[in-house]
Amino acid sequence: MPTKTNKGDPQMNDIISTLTMKELEKITYSALQESFSQVMAQTLQELDEAIATGRDKKRFYLKDKRTLKFESVFGQVELKRNYYQDKETGKYVYLLDQYLAFDGTKGMSPVVQDLAIELAVTGVSYRQASQAMERLLGYPVISHEAIRQQLLNTEVVPEKSVPLEQDVVFVEVDGLYTKSQEKKKKGREVKIASVHQGWEMNGKRAKLIEKRHFIHQGKLPFWEEFEQYLMETYEYNPTKHHLVINGDGAKWITSCREYFRHNATFVIDRFHVARDVQRLFRKHPRYRAIRKKLANYDWKGFMVELNSAVGTLENEKKEERLEELIAQLSQYPEALGDYREKLKKKGIDTTEFRPMGSAEGTMSVFARRLKNGRSWCNLGLDKFIDVFVALQDNLEIKTLQGILEQTQEVEQTSIQAKPPKHFVEKLRDSAAEATRNNLGYLKQSVRKPITAALKGLRGI
Repeated sequence: MPTKTNKGDPQMNDIISTLTMKELEKITYSALQESFSQVMAQTLQELDEAIATGRDKKRFYLKDKRTLKFESVFGQVELKRNYYQDKETGKYVYLLDQYLAFDGTKGMSPVVQDLAIELAVTGVSYRQASQAMERLLGYPVISHEAIRQQLLNTEVVPEKSVPLEQDVVFVEVDGLYTKSQEKKKKGREVKIASVHQGWEMNGKRAKLIEKRHFIHQGKLPFWEEFEQYLMETYEYNPTKHHLVINGDGAKWITSCREYFRHNATFVIDRFHVARDVQRLFRKHPRYRAIRKKLANYDWKGFMVELNSAVGTLENEKKEERLEELIAQLSQYPEALGDYREKLKKKGIDTTEFRPMGSAEGTMSVFARRLKNGRSWCNLGLDKFIDVFVALQDNLEIKTLQGILEQTQEVEQTSIQAKPPKHFVEKLRDSAAEATRNNLGYLKQSVRKPITAALKGLRGI
């Protein structure tokens, strides 16, 4: 008798022929999301009932049950929760929400909210943050406008004052022009200062100590408001501490010399000067000599070289720019020198001090998000910068759902601060059971084929 050939399950063969790793990953992830959303709903339901049993029944009158629906990392979660009247205050409350420090009326979980805010601030745009979350979570969890509203409702907690470990404070200052959303309104220059207490070496890399950012948003002149910030943030004493301020030649920056006088040393930002020199002299025979004078902090020799080059450039436009540069630097030529030499004359030990010049790097971080063709309203710009700086400086950020997780310092000083062990174990068991129930393959014997599981996942 001829032997029968086992050609297998035709449906299974069809599945294998069209199934890709990407598709398998997506459908499995979707199934798991559904399972975990069920676990979340079940867990919340059980917590709500436990709260109902243990509540002060004389104070909290159970009125009815109302639907709670919110977006989570598992997809949409929906359940009925108890709605009470507080007889002491007359207000209506959800005790479940109060116990969990969660506002269910906002329609999203704290994790979704935190992720949305961080992606919006550290990424390219609100819209792209929304799209990124959809790709990550597998469904349209939050719109770009909803992300914007979440950001507008944040509040940065003022930072605690930091003691100054030495008498010198380093300041890098620059401005960043932003466009206005209002057609007839001019754009706005955001004035930014980064402040630190020196450098510490990690191998060959230098890290700035206690770096913080100051954004000028008030009505006072920049340096007056900045000095107040120093006093509040760094326990700065104008009679004791000396500032080293690095920036370009903008008038609002160089005015620090008049405001602080002998309490500050102004350093012209060498990145900007070097860039101007390159643009003017790149093909000039004295280019190398000019660069060398600048690199060696020979400000007198550098100014001589610039003045000697007048009339030797290839076009009138460059000549005009050279004269402008000379006129600008002539106001404070000593700012091209090595600030460390000036501090030595004041009796300050500069052994651990490095060259200034991180302003441009700081501004590039801000520019990537604030510029690139984008326009802003004043409220949106101020709030965005506040949160952006808070993330940079690890400050606490209050949101509609509590404290942004990235900036929250979790203190677990005792075992009681952690969730009860039995609760964690129960939650794990519930998740495992839901997963098995939704993935048929896990309910089968080990050696049985996966045909049924794949059919179920693909809806066959």
